Amino acid sequence: MESDFSPGGGASGLVAADADFGFAFNDSNFSDRVLRIEIIPDFQESKSDGDGCSSIADWARNRKRRREDIKKENGVDVVVQDEEQVLNCNMPDTEDGLAYENQDEEAVAMIEEPLSDDGFNLNQAGDDDDHGNASSQNMDCSTVLRVRNIHISSPILAAKSPFFYKLFSNGMKESEQRHITLRIHVSEEAALLDLLHFMYNNSLSTTTPTALLDVLMAADKFEVASCMRYCSRLLRNLPMTLESALLYLDLPSSVLMADAVQALTDAANQFLAEQYKDITKFQEDVLNLPLAGIEAVLSSDDLQIASEDAVYDFVLKWARNHYPKLEERREVLATRLGRLIRFPYMTCRKLKKVLICNDFEPELASKVVLEALFFKAETSYRQRTLAAEEANATYHRFVERAYKYRPVKVVEFELPRQQCVVYVDLKHEECAHLFPAGRVYSQAFHLAGQGFFLSAHCNMDQQSSFHCFGLFLGMQEKGSVSFAVDYEFAARTKPSEEYASKYKGNYTFTGGKAVGYRNLFSLPWTAFMADDSIYFIKGVLHLRAELTIRH
Repeated sequence: MESDFSPGGGASGLVAADADFGFAFNDSNFSDRVLRIEIIPDFQESKSDGDGCSSIADWARNRKRRREDIKKENGVDVVVQDEEQVLNCNMPDTEDGLAYENQDEEAVAMIEEPLSDDGFNLNQAGDDDDHGNASSQNMDCSTVLRVRNIHISSPILAAKSPFFYKLFSNGMKESEQRHITLRIHVSEEAALLDLLHFMYNNSLSTTTPTALLDVLMAADKFEVASCMRYCSRLLRNLPMTLESALLYLDLPSSVLMADAVQALTDAANQFLAEQYKDITKFQEDVLNLPLAGIEAVLSSDDLQIASEDAVYDFVLKWARNHYPKLEERREVLATRLGRLIRFPYMTCRKLKKVLICNDFEPELASKVVLEALFFKAETSYRQRTLAAEEANATYHRFVERAYKYRPVKVVEFELPRQQCVVYVDLKHEECAHLFPAGRVYSQAFHLAGQGFFLSAHCNMDQQSSFHCFGLFLGMQEKGSVSFAVDYEFAARTKPSEEYASKYKGNYTFTGGKAVGYRNLFSLPWTAFMADDSIYFIKGVLHLRAELTIRH
């Protein structure tokens, strides 16, 4: 069996990862040291995160208050009292991941103190816990409310925790002494005791979300990865809610970066992505999400939104609401949100606006637009290769989302006549979903300053009364402006895989109308969708539309 922790092989083989040593907990017969836990008041009398919290929301509010109090106090990890050093392990809820930054320094002192018979020792201020609690209202954080002495086995703790391994093997004379003193806040007492129990028997008696979160924080502080995995698994098995998902993603960075918690944060991200999959339906709710929540939603490949242009507009709206100061907004867009926008799938018209958008640093705007244009210029094969290379990446710049409007490629000409060639691809499964009366629209494209779109339909052939594939061209804006347009529809066909013209026509658009052909391929729907159909090349239908302005 592998040991739970084996730094340089030092603890390897001492303790099996799944061994149960619960019988030895706090038993002097099986212990070689004494852990003296000094318990001091919480900042501003903040109660325990778990104690008295009836919900995840209460836990989050208390934790946020404790974090703010700790920042105000600017406490240090090591304090000196009566020329004796005491290890202060009050697990600050720091966001910067520095909770145990100074572990390699020898900041531990062993204080010799006789044990009471029951293994617990009260502080000198009095031997009554209630008295200590009652008087703590006017105490500062250096006042010890009570002391708990626990018999421990250094091999067991060292095998489970790099923190304790360093503590017991730092090479200084203190590491050879029998008594070790840790100082914690009263709100951390229950979690630390649960953690110590876990290090002996690999299980927890607590099952409530708030208590498990407290133990998770303690396990992170004392580097007990196996307990972090255990808590993460139990939390993952509980029903996920919006509150809990956001809380898991807002844990301190030291916790979030731990491999042991990755599955929990993945589940939280997946919950939020699924909850707000149709972002347009829950637009106001999503606009109110915190940064971690909006990142989870926008990271999804399955996000149902009109186009990446709409994602860009939504990100700017969210950022302006949550970060009204320009410098802060530019910072969050550069470091967090900008990488969630898939610029290569934005239209060229919108990319032009990115270049002049004041919310982005000019250098960043130029970089993402240039990258997007290079991607658009690549062949379809190369684009698919770039997308495949990002399959296991955190951010998917080149992966196409489940857009409600299909992306298009457009080539525009000004001379000798105003003309554009539009390319749009539809997957076989997308076409299958059109049956029996569905339709799918392309993103808008522009010719002579006027917006147009393509729409693919499954409709009934009016003459033969069977389902068939139709393609139509529409103009966006309604109004008095009219455009006379020559148009031609074409599709790639096998075996040549070249575009073959399927329909030509002309029409004078006045806005809000569409024109096209109800049965583009002169085939019933079943023949068009058949496995041997000549129109699907590697599962993709390639369509082309040419538009020319008539004068």
